[in-house]
Amino acid sequence: MEHELVGLAGSGGRWRPVAAGPFTVLAVALALLPIRPVWLWAALIGAVAAIPWLLGAVPDARRRRPRPYWRLSAAGLERVGRGGLVMVSYERSRIDGLAITTGDGVLTVFHRFGRTAVGGLTAMGLEPLAVFVTARRLGIPMHILDGEATDLLDPALDEALRVSGLEDDVPGGGPLPRDHAAEKRLLDQEAALLAAAHEPPAEPPARPSAGGRAARGKGGRAGEQRLATPEPLPSRRRIVLLGALTALLGTVMITRIALDGTNAFGARLAAGCWALAAIAGVLAARRRLLRAVQVRWTITAERLLVRARPGRRREVQDLRAGDVAAVVVGPGLRLDPVSGEPRRADLAALAFGHRLELVARLPAHGLDGFQLAHALDDHGYRVITSAARAPRRPEYGLEGLPEIFAQVPGGRLVVTEGGLGWADAAGDVVLKMPEDRIGGIELLTVGGHAWVRLYDSDGDEFFAAPLSALRISRTDLRDSARRAGLPVTDAEYDAYLSAAFHSAVSTLAAPEPERATAALPTPGTGQDGTVQDGPAPPSWPEGLGEQDVTFPASSPPSPVTAPGALLDATRRSRIGTYGMSVLLCEAVALLGAVWLGPDLGGFNATASWSMPAGLLIGLLGYWVYDRNRSQLRVSSAGLAVVTRRGKVEWELARDRVGGVGIDEAVERMPRLVVWAPSGRVLRQITFPPDLDELRRACERYGVPWGPPDADRPAPPPPEL
Repeated sequence: MEHELVGLAGSGGRWRPVAAGPFTVLAVALALLPIRPVWLWAALIGAVAAIPWLLGAVPDARRRRPRPYWRLSAAGLERVGRGGLVMVSYERSRIDGLAITTGDGVLTVFHRFGRTAVGGLTAMGLEPLAVFVTARRLGIPMHILDGEATDLLDPALDEALRVSGLEDDVPGGGPLPRDHAAEKRLLDQEAALLAAAHEPPAEPPARPSAGGRAARGKGGRAGEQRLATPEPLPSRRRIVLLGALTALLGTVMITRIALDGTNAFGARLAAGCWALAAIAGVLAARRRLLRAVQVRWTITAERLLVRARPGRRREVQDLRAGDVAAVVVGPGLRLDPVSGEPRRADLAALAFGHRLELVARLPAHGLDGFQLAHALDDHGYRVITSAARAPRRPEYGLEGLPEIFAQVPGGRLVVTEGGLGWADAAGDVVLKMPEDRIGGIELLTVGGHAWVRLYDSDGDEFFAAPLSALRISRTDLRDSARRAGLPVTDAEYDAYLSAAFHSAVSTLAAPEPERATAALPTPGTGQDGTVQDGPAPPSWPEGLGEQDVTFPASSPPSPVTAPGALLDATRRSRIGTYGMSVLLCEAVALLGAVWLGPDLGGFNATASWSMPAGLLIGLLGYWVYDRNRSQLRVSSAGLAVVTRRGKVEWELARDRVGGVGIDEAVERMPRLVVWAPSGRVLRQITFPPDLDELRRACERYGVPWGPPDADRPAPPPPEL
């Protein structure tokens, strides 16, 4: 079809072991059995270990069947299974619109009977830009909504919006919400794709001579350029060699044990351990070999050659330059080399044709995005990135002002009845801009100075200048324009007032005030103990001491005492830790029975009491630890980690917390951390709480969720 988008899906013909885990357990179990003769025992172990690889080779002998994938076309949104059968179908005539939620990235279908959440875009193998462009080409309305798909499917939320009228309370102006910013960026990328698609394809330059290189001359382009990711460490040959040596060592040891005899249980247990080590080594080597991917790009003015080696087979993608209208470089998707499922990638390239169809998905993970984008641009390809470009700053000074501004000495900008004006030193308005020509007045900060931008009724900017050159303060212009009814926007000022109000109100949530005791001087004496002249003060009432008077004194709340939410480790995590503790104790008991069994009456007698003892020790030991486990407390005063017995392990005040979230650094595993406002990691949360509950608690008590934004201005805007 002309407009058809096919989701990313892996091929179904790759050789992989089938049910390796169950067959590994079966091989170890066979090794523990006293099977006679010995050669049959060894042959059964080897055969069972080889069965997963033989089963994995069967699909390669037959016709390869691709994995199920999603397709968006004129027929609608479909999930195509093996053999080309349509498993799930949303007909085009029944689709009223599509929506992508920014919170979880779920694609939602709007139809006449409500809404249906189809699934996450990453799991479906679809990119937001590709879905956005293809849906609009097919005439399907496309929406970007802030939130999660569950918010759209809650009828109570719709009823609340309809009854209470919350839709009318959304303030106008200010910075764009997250959904508007995402939709605007997609629209900008679509506009760039349209501009590139309507341009005629560039003619490929003449090929260079055989003895020389393609030189860059006037109107010429650079020659061939190659980009590649670093070589994997260890290399693929070493990985294969280590896997083969592990399998060979396991085979030799099992053969030796068979020759020495398998009458003793210890010998059979050693054979089972060697079988497990050999199979695990081969599987680990295969997994590491699949992840040892090297991506290579060959960029010329005539074509693009992209090669990736996810396994023994090389995948080569060849694209002619005339078929590519633009290349979108940015975050995208890639196939997981082990599971074959789509996963997010930090860098990927989408090649679009001149009919805005997706020509190819080019892997680029591991490459430098700066080098890739500039290499494509140097060879004549139209490059579109998802990153926001540097803001356009008008020239600073009087050069950008109208000539009449400089001709009037002592002139300044004033707000008059029905618009803006330019007044001279005497206060007379010599130039007036009527209100019907003013579509908006925006106050902002550029380089630490207050600026004003004026927009006409069509929304186009026609004037921008610093307020110091216009001889008017930011506060005067904002207040005067609002009193006159002009459309003025000062997002920084509104955000600063909102933050100041939040910080002032957050201190009102305090616990019950404590009773403080103060010492007052006795009647007739001064504060320094000297006797004073004059009438004696009235006598104290009975029952009230003369020295101690109590009065309420409030103390600032701490992260431990302030009202908040207490988050614990998830039930799944606790059950898994219980199981690991028991398995570890059972393994120690089993090894102890093997080593100490001959001295304690034999393996069976020792294992009969050591295995139950290991079970009890594992359960009791983790119960002792679990009854005093750590819990995370989120409050308006900050964060704290306290135990179930009330011991405070650490606490951080609210002003020291810049963000809470997942640290997905490249050199380490993802972890739950607390950042400072400067971006430095302050604390690590060792136990995994429920992330959804943690995010909701942070939003409820004003703790920022996610890494701190280093570009967010901390001080108030100038001229407040």
